Amino acid sequence: MDFKDIKKILVIKLRHIGDVLLSVPVFRALRENFPQAHIAALVNSGTEEVLTGNPLINEIIVFDRSIKKMNPVQRYMREFSFLKNIRAKGFDMAVDLTSGDRAAIISFISGAKYKLAYDLGRDGFLGKRHLYTHLAKKDGSQHMVLQNLDVVKQFGISTDNLTVNLFIPEDARQFVKKILEEDGIPPHPHLGKGGTWVGKVVHVHPVSRWLFKCWKDEYMAEVISWLINNGIKVIVTSSPDKKEMDKAKKILSLIGDSPDSTARPPLMGGIGGVIDLCGMTTIKQLAAISEASDLFLGVDSAPMHIAAAVGTPVIALFGPTGEVQWGPWGKNHKVFAKDMECKPCKSGVCDEFDLRRCLEMITKEEVIDALSSALGLESHKN
Repeated sequence: MDFKDIKKILVIKLRHIGDVLLSVPVFRALRENFPQAHIAALVNSGTEEVLTGNPLINEIIVFDRSIKKMNPVQRYMREFSFLKNIRAKGFDMAVDLTSGDRAAIISFISGAKYKLAYDLGRDGFLGKRHLYTHLAKKDGSQHMVLQNLDVVKQFGISTDNLTVNLFIPEDARQFVKKILEEDGIPPHPHLGKGGTWVGKVVHVHPVSRWLFKCWKDEYMAEVISWLINNGIKVIVTSSPDKKEMDKAKKILSLIGDSPDSTARPPLMGGIGGVIDLCGMTTIKQLAAISEASDLFLGVDSAPMHIAAAVGTPVIALFGPTGEVQWGPWGKNHKVFAKDMECKPCKSGVCDEFDLRRCLEMITKEEVIDALSSALGLESHKN
């Protein structure tokens, strides 16, 4: 496809943190094909950190989601002002990776000559598909990285480099360095960008914004206890969301019941043997924690994608969501998922049980075996 006079490009991804991160190869494809263009990313507030510092992107425009909570008059004024500013920027191309009604309107209002998106048929408001100039056919069986890229690839804009990466500032690395040093983990002499620690560290993020993706609390606590008992340092994180914090704290309380999990005094409010950073980190600091760790253990969540993006091997536990589409991107990862006819599903319970069968079927023994292999431990304690 011959696109002419492309000087300014708008990429719209009004989704969650992990979704935004998995769009990185689209920016690379655009940069490689239009090296002189000004490329802007439009994302929801709270997700922008996964793109900041990325040299592929010239500008990050943040849509303030609090607009949705305003009264109708305030909301109209703020939305009108926002759309007016988008229009004034003079974009030549708009790439909609969101597929929502708001993104469609923004694409159209931008005034871009070329407007690319997926063809979702009759989804959305009447006439929505006619707001675009180029509609790609969607293959929902692919990983989300490839689905994102297909929106531009089907029109001749592509890249051979499908790396999903996240840029970590040095202050975030120093944050992690200080915590590990306080915990008595000696740093490698060349610690810094790409540095490693002496001793094994596992980053565990046991929760998700969607709690129905989480594994059984008791299983996660037992696995963390096993790591501690085998001399592994464990860093546990969660978002500051109350529901996630409560669930993470419950898991930590179950670890505290284990007689073998009190190897040393608590740090950062944690159980002995565990560094508890639940609700205490930014996205960049969370990425730095994964980067400094030998392994990441968690469920389908944004931190899982972040860990994979910084090059840390991931062990991921998948239940109701599709691991083919949403699994950790890249090599050296291990995904646990059970084949069931009801997958993927969207309901919050399975046959009136809070823990879905697809997650309950993942045993702590098989997860421990995977951890043992990944960490180079010859044997393990059940």
